Amino acid sequence: MKCPVCGFVDSKVVDSRPVEEGNSIRRRRECLACQKRFTTFEVLETVQIIVLKKDGSKELFDRTKLLSGLLKACQKRPVNAEEIVSEIENELQNSLTNEVTTTQIGEMVMDYLKARDEVAYVRFASVYREFKDIETFLAELKQLKGD
Repeated sequence: MKCPVCGFVDSKVVDSRPVEEGNSIRRRRECLACQKRFTTFEVLETVQIIVLKKDGSKELFDRTKLLSGLLKACQKRPVNAEEIVSEIENELQNSLTNEVTTTQIGEMVMDYLKARDEVAYVRFASVYREFKDIETFLAELKQLKGD
């Protein structure tokens, strides 16, 4: 880090503390040339995720939209929808691409729900996969059950 006083490019960290609920770090540094102290802030840089919709349009990833759909599927179930949304968002942030399809997001949600709660999974699947009749619903249940 370049010293704001003398411009020397090397410094040592004297103290580090998390700030803003752990979303950034405050560092006290000391210049190795002039010994002046200064403060820097380190903030996590996030990538904006673009969602490619079925109709071909694009929009920014909206956490609240995903949470809304999950809350409906997980209503009165012992599932933490907020936790699932956070895990999916983290997975998307850590992926090597900044564009994702609605299909990929839907499949991710189904995988997370299937592992946590089968009832919430079937509720979400019935809307996501647009079950047209009871036969489609029963076929999904049989697949889930492993018959």
